[in-house]
Amino acid sequence: MKNKFFAMFDYFLILVVLTLVTLGILFIYSSSVNSEGISVTNEHIKQFIWASIGLFFMIILTVYDFRKLESISKYLYIGLIALLIYTIFFGRLVNGAKSWIGIGDFGIQPSEFGKVFFILFLAHYLNDSKNELPIKRFIKSILILCVPMGLILIQPDLGTASVYLPIFIVMCFIAGVPSKYLIILISFGLSTILFAVLPVWNTEIAEKPLVIISILTNFKLRAILIFATFIIALIGIIIRRYFHGPNYINWLTTAFFIISLSLIFSLILAKVLKDYQIKRLIIFMNPNVDPRGAGWNIIQSKIAIGAGGIFGKGYLRGTQSHYRFLPQQSTDFIFSILSEEFGFLGCCLVFLLFLFIFIRTIIIIRNSTSTYGAYIASGILGMFAFHFFVNVGMVMGMMPITGIPLSFLSYGGSSLLTSMSCIGLLMSINYRRKEIR
Repeated sequence: MKNKFFAMFDYFLILVVLTLVTLGILFIYSSSVNSEGISVTNEHIKQFIWASIGLFFMIILTVYDFRKLESISKYLYIGLIALLIYTIFFGRLVNGAKSWIGIGDFGIQPSEFGKVFFILFLAHYLNDSKNELPIKRFIKSILILCVPMGLILIQPDLGTASVYLPIFIVMCFIAGVPSKYLIILISFGLSTILFAVLPVWNTEIAEKPLVIISILTNFKLRAILIFATFIIALIGIIIRRYFHGPNYINWLTTAFFIISLSLIFSLILAKVLKDYQIKRLIIFMNPNVDPRGAGWNIIQSKIAIGAGGIFGKGYLRGTQSHYRFLPQQSTDFIFSILSEEFGFLGCCLVFLLFLFIFIRTIIIIRNSTSTYGAYIASGILGMFAFHFFVNVGMVMGMMPITGIPLSFLSYGGSSLLTSMSCIGLLMSINYRRKEIR
């Protein structure tokens, strides 16, 4: 019995995770040290406590049979929706978003934990709907996505809400949802964001504002454009259905429908997000437009990364963080501190550790005899990959600033507990890979 218990754990995966968590605590402490060498916060102590709790969660979920979660996943999902609604009305306002609930200094972010509940329920639905028509299965899956994602956008927390989309796409892809549906969804999402940010880009970022983009700022002109694209799409349907037009008409029809819907939903997104939030998203295109405002974060982060060189300045010897030039330096920009103090080689170490987690997760997906387990693991892969690429791209000035933390390293109890719980689920799936039930 004892040998069976210890056989449940993937010790190399645990070592990689604990290495990342340890690096996170070390650099959270570094971020707390000021120019006089004095630690001004106790965030590293809190992170150590959260890591200890996270380790406990990871062990419990490894030992627990993940398949038993399928029967309660619906209730977890309903609980998530209730928590998100409660947060909208009674949550704590932090960084412009009402996304936290708690008492005093203790708080949790339901949308972070919600990723796990969302993965469990979507995996259950995809596993239970294999025989449904592909389009029906996809539409129902979209509804499962839209409820929590919409509630998080209302907070408004675009960064956390955006994580749900890659989770959804990877899970649907693994579940065999036709690729054309996923391409349409991705196109719609990107178009909606594009139409929402273009007016702000035109007035705040572009060196030479484009007159054509003024169509998006004029309600009447936008309404005419929506009507025109919808009519063109409708004509395409008629041509294809009644006159048996060529196949490319289908794609043109779909494209105009996407444009029409994106123009409508971009209005809603622009109302939810304030202009300064949208500007923060697109300032990476030219941070020097507002070097002391929205562009400050990216400029200082790039300075910190560049200053690290190959070998770094040495632990606790960084200047950008100790002189408090980096905002949100223990959370969103923790990688900048690591880059400055450990240099390029330190960055490569972090990259290799995350690469191992990605490869290990892919192997677990391939080896799992439980489709439910494979769907859960694919959702976790989508979550980890999105957090990594967006956060690292963000601090390098290659991606929008979305407030997405770097898994295992960034300060935050909700994020750390979620990440370590997911590792526990992966090990539970891996251990039971040969059991069919």
